[in-house]
Amino acid sequence: MAAFGQGLSETGYVEGQNVAIEYRFAEGHYDRLPALAADLVGRQVDLIFAPGALPSALAAKKATSTIPIVFTSGDDPVAGGVVASLARPGGNLTGFSVLFTELTPKRIELLSELVPQVDVFAVLVNQNNAATAERTIREAQQAARAKALQLHILKAGTEAEIDAAFAALVELRAGALVVGDDPLFFGRREQLAGLAARHAIPAIHPFRESAEVGGLISYGASVTGTWRQAGVYAGKILNGAKPADLPVQQPTRFELVVNLKTAKALGLTTPSSILARADEVIE
Repeated sequence: MAAFGQGLSETGYVEGQNVAIEYRFAEGHYDRLPALAADLVGRQVDLIFAPGALPSALAAKKATSTIPIVFTSGDDPVAGGVVASLARPGGNLTGFSVLFTELTPKRIELLSELVPQVDVFAVLVNQNNAATAERTIREAQQAARAKALQLHILKAGTEAEIDAAFAALVELRAGALVVGDDPLFFGRREQLAGLAARHAIPAIHPFRESAEVGGLISYGASVTGTWRQAGVYAGKILNGAKPADLPVQQPTRFELVVNLKTAKALGLTTPSSILARADEVIE
């Protein structure tokens, strides 16, 4: 939210001075989103920011066709039915697609390069975010087939289910884990990093923040950078711009972060090919 506020300030808005923000959190329960969106519409807010996942944007879209909506999503907003197209979103929505699900094959490639001796992988998705989970699974399965890897699908929609997923991962004797894109996994990044360390499982994450708290490796667009840009879009709309005239943006840069402390704890030697491409190495 600090990054979102920074974006707002770049367009002349400061929370508590000339703009007020009503916060509503689903806390990982996607079924709460429609009521939360309807509540904001009932309060006649001037704009709705729907970050994190497609269900947030879809709930806001269903709740209003007139109040401007700015969204962020790790999945394809066109395929997900949020906007008509990226260049011409149409209607009252615009925002940012950070391509987290599309990068699943690249994450499998990187992890395979890091642990070439492992041929049994697992991918973790949140079944409550069905569209993103299905797309992640599809992308992962195609990438696994191309590399002749065995792939197991693990599902978790709560903190307890994340624990259970790791127990299943050990039983399946999977030697590496690809963490899918979901706000739950971002929020539980310390839990995920801790479980991977406890079970000695090399894991790759979508968010650099996961590597910063002990995750082995991450690859994806900057979450904070995207939220700052969303704040800029929100400010532009508050200043009179129309969402339909603001194209949905995608990242042009992706960050590769490697945590050498975690690699050492796992007994891994990080290939020079990965270190040379890393945007940040945590030692």
